[in-house]
Amino acid sequence: MTGPLVVVGGGAAGMMAAIAAARQGAKVQLLERNSSPRKLYITGKGRCNVTNHCAPEEVLANTPRNSRFLYSAIQRTPPAWVEQFFEALGVPLKVERGDRVFPQSDKSADIIRALQRELRRLNVPILQQQRVSRLCCQDGAVTGVEGGAGKGDWGIACQAVILATGGVSYPATGSTGDGHRMAEELGHTITPLRPSLVPLESPDPCCGAMQGLALRNVVLTVRGQRNKIVFQEQGELLFTHFGLSGPLVLSASAHMGEFEKISYTCSIDLKPALDEQTLDARLVREFSANGNRDMGNVMGALLPRLMIPTMLERADISPEKKARDVTKGERRRLLESLKRFSVAVSGPRPMEEAIVTSGGVKVSEVDPKTMASKLVKGLYFAGEILDVDAYTGGFNLQIAWATGRAAGESAAEAVLARQTSGS
Repeated sequence: MTGPLVVVGGGAAGMMAAIAAARQGAKVQLLERNSSPRKLYITGKGRCNVTNHCAPEEVLANTPRNSRFLYSAIQRTPPAWVEQFFEALGVPLKVERGDRVFPQSDKSADIIRALQRELRRLNVPILQQQRVSRLCCQDGAVTGVEGGAGKGDWGIACQAVILATGGVSYPATGSTGDGHRMAEELGHTITPLRPSLVPLESPDPCCGAMQGLALRNVVLTVRGQRNKIVFQEQGELLFTHFGLSGPLVLSASAHMGEFEKISYTCSIDLKPALDEQTLDARLVREFSANGNRDMGNVMGALLPRLMIPTMLERADISPEKKARDVTKGERRRLLESLKRFSVAVSGPRPMEEAIVTSGGVKVSEVDPKTMASKLVKGLYFAGEILDVDAYTGGFNLQIAWATGRAAGESAAEAVLARQTSGS
């Protein structure tokens, strides 16, 4: 088999890279180890949060890791371009809360089918269930790929390879780290791989006691070394049997990559709209108006039912205590817990539960404009294999589309230039 340009990985970045290269006029072959792009199917809880309806600068601001590397790619392929791209492929889109962009059908399958239709229109063969095991290299340049159950079962000669194999999160979807291994074999540095956008484990029994409780419009504050705030944002979170989850927690986890070195602390402001003085006045009013009622019942006006036993325990107030008998000190402890409800966290959940991988191919070894390797001629990278990751909200898929397009167009131009020159 021969193919001047081979894309390894048929997910978001890989399909975009193949489309971009084929639109430039290059002959492309797309290799996918699965029978379908599984991870794209499950993104956005099966609805596919395609991008975020925002300016390029906002994408970079929501990329805590190596955002400067992405500047050129995101400027060239901003969210507006992505939206127009899918609308032109026949997928109507809609913008929801947080400027998140979804297909109007709420089906990720519509995004996948549109990409696959475009690949067929461009005569790009998708070779499914083909696992690439090795990149062939001669005189510092890519010459082909080999794969199969054993090394060398089959091979494709080529002039350029785009590695878009993803990270190592959700390994059941095919993200098993093969791309990182192949890049490393050719001399690239792989920065430590950690789970990001992942739930957090907690040893605090309160989490299990409140399992299933979702809190909305709360402020989560995470502190790291020397009590420095590393994350603070308002939104939603969820208590689980193992600890904490939900959008706020997933975003916070992107800032908590050094559990082996740092003891992070989390606190929740349950009443962010009220300062301490106003909240204390509210407590005084509630207790005065319900003086003869038990605190276990009075607290129902302030907190979800599942949270009341834990809150009273922390304030060292008996649920049977009458509201009129609550002391100033007890009220102060209650106020403290309402404004700073602390939850100890011991680390992230396993990589298998992470939405994205933090870490990957070191970006200083990659040209930020073309996504070309600075070490190996004809090698390009796109998507999650790179050491870049962002928050939830469509930003990670936006990075996949932008780096995929950059890699595809650049690789195609290089291949076509070599064909024209006869080299």
